[in-house]
Amino acid sequence: MELYYAFSVIIVLAALFSYVNVRYVKLPMTIGIMVIAMMVSVGIRLFGETIFTGLSHKLETLLEGFNFTEILMSAMLNFLLFAGALHINISDLKEYKLPIFTYATVSVVLSAFFISALLFYIAPLVGIHIPYIYCLLFGALISPTDPIVVLGVLKQANVPKRIEAKITGESLFNDGVAVVMFAVVLKLATDTSFEPSFNTITKLFLIEAGGGVFLGVLLGWVASEMMKKVDDYHVSVLVTLAVVMGGFLIAKDSHVSSPLAMVIAGLFIGNVGKKANSEENRDYLSKFWAIVDEIMNAILFLFIGFEMLLIDNLNEQLLLGGIAIIVCLLGRALAIYIPAKTILRKVSTYSQGSLITMVWGGVRGGVSIALVLSIPQDHGGFKETLLQITYIVVLFSILVQGLTIGKVAKGALHREEVMVRLKRIKMIQNRREKE
Repeated sequence: MELYYAFSVIIVLAALFSYVNVRYVKLPMTIGIMVIAMMVSVGIRLFGETIFTGLSHKLETLLEGFNFTEILMSAMLNFLLFAGALHINISDLKEYKLPIFTYATVSVVLSAFFISALLFYIAPLVGIHIPYIYCLLFGALISPTDPIVVLGVLKQANVPKRIEAKITGESLFNDGVAVVMFAVVLKLATDTSFEPSFNTITKLFLIEAGGGVFLGVLLGWVASEMMKKVDDYHVSVLVTLAVVMGGFLIAKDSHVSSPLAMVIAGLFIGNVGKKANSEENRDYLSKFWAIVDEIMNAILFLFIGFEMLLIDNLNEQLLLGGIAIIVCLLGRALAIYIPAKTILRKVSTYSQGSLITMVWGGVRGGVSIALVLSIPQDHGGFKETLLQITYIVVLFSILVQGLTIGKVAKGALHREEVMVRLKRIKMIQNRREKE
């Protein structure tokens, strides 16, 4: 009954905040809900002891009763990734398979090491000394772009399709690598008996990522075959729900990546299973998962906004948080530029404008917060520091990068087109002068 009560309150608040956003604030739905939740959190922190005494205590107790890491990583993420992948045309991803694979693997690792090194050497300049292993832990948890936020943001932004496909594909597949890397670094930080080796890390990656892909293909194929034989939208909806909920249980029991399994299953069903059904069936299935996607996103961003209530002394790390924002953007830039100019140079041409858009489009979100919350408490208080700066980076990423990615893409690509035209005009003028 307590769980039902808690979720009832969350749904009521999500509905109220979404109404206020559409009616007055007029931001993109998910970001608007998060902003309103943050404003309420700030109000409660400022006036909680005088005006909102009872409400403040009840809301904090309610939020503390939720395990954000468990709710997001074990439940919501699976629904959101499946819903997002279900609506993606796989041919768009196939065209950019090498860049997507590179950015989802090599770039995540590069970003984690760049961010950790920069933070380790810059943090002492403001009087904060963080051991390198915790800097690397921060790099691992903040490097993956959040698929939920990225998919939501790109729906609103008018980003060119070739760039959107790369950012979307990267965000869908980079969780497997990031989670494995985070797990290895966390073991190094908390388990002194753990000795990493190339074989150990490779085995972890193959089980986690490879097993997730295999499970996703299997689930997608079985569900698609069932949907082909029974063209009924009631059955299709139930089958896809079973894929997400049952698939998570199988993934958890098998110790493989459930996020990757959901992405692959969603892509398989969306591009094979749905096509075999009638138009009415496809329409019902798409609308059902679109509604699930919207509701889950509303709840997730509500949680992110209210998480401010549970983070103590957030204002103490504003300077380090500001530094972390710059460090993360630099790490992201290096992790995008280096592969683009080396590994991908022969297979794909990357303009300056598209690279800027990809760097700015690497939005972080709830996954990073969930991972930092999963770190056990340590004697040095480093978890609290990482939690504070992670939250600051995520807020900046969603509010600033998320709301401006469309304008940044338009400006960068337009400037690039102007430069190309000017170069052509100059070349023509030079030819005429020579003649």
